[in-house]
Amino acid sequence: MNGSALLIRAQVIRTIREFFWEQGFLEVETPLLIPANAPEEHIDPVPALPWQLQTSPEICMKRLLCRGHRRIFQISHCWRAAERGSRHLTEFTMLEWYRADADYRDLMLDCEGLLRCVADRCGIERQFSRNDIQIDPHVVWQRFSLQEAFLRFANADALTSVQNGLFDELLVSKIEPALGNFYTPVIVADYPAEMAALARLKQHDPQFAERFELYVGGLELANGFSELNDPAEQRQRFEQANKVRAQRGAAALPLPEPFLAELSAMPPSAGIALGVDRLVMLTAGCATIDEVVAFRPEDL
Repeated sequence: MNGSALLIRAQVIRTIREFFWEQGFLEVETPLLIPANAPEEHIDPVPALPWQLQTSPEICMKRLLCRGHRRIFQISHCWRAAERGSRHLTEFTMLEWYRADADYRDLMLDCEGLLRCVADRCGIERQFSRNDIQIDPHVVWQRFSLQEAFLRFANADALTSVQNGLFDELLVSKIEPALGNFYTPVIVADYPAEMAALARLKQHDPQFAERFELYVGGLELANGFSELNDPAEQRQRFEQANKVRAQRGAAALPLPEPFLAELSAMPPSAGIALGVDRLVMLTAGCATIDEVVAFRPEDL
């Protein structure tokens, strides 16, 4: 990382904290080493025997919601095994925030406020940059349902793409490149239920869940949803995730039993994870994640 990117990184993290404090959120710290993460089909935790490093702080943060905290945020290191590329690191920095008595639409408004604040205080000409395209968060953002995005940019049905195994391929090869052509941030909402293991299903169309992703310059920046707070359904989804893991030859993961035991006490809530390293990339106009961290894994 050069000195300029290091300075921008510090400014972005400071601005994130200022934004959430100004919005009345409580900053929390939860353990990095935990007995069990939320089992997910394609995310492998890093073992730190006898436990594992967190892939996300969501399990502990949701338990805080169950105990009466209303608005919380955290900037935390997370680990995911075998993730390395121009946009991925095994160890990375995550911002997560949660709201009680809210749904994913409230998080969309939070995203608009946060990105405008970061651009104003840290960005070059109050904008973000990706692949030589300037993205302005101050104008009206583009919004698509996922089904609309698949029909428009991939000429495919989203639900059918899940069933025939083409969902991820079309998302990466067709949808995300198309989203990179917009000069505003883009919100893609309402994912197939199979692609939203921790999200609440849409009341009037349970084939889809109240999940959205935020893209800036075609770069996936955040993933948010209205939280599922039914412990029986959540257990069933975790067990299904482990079945899918077994089908691809991966080990089953332990279930976070204390989280499941408390989940029924969680009020209707919404939560979101945002990649801090990627936000710094966009703010500094950097092409790779390597440019915005103090040390690459290969340097250690």
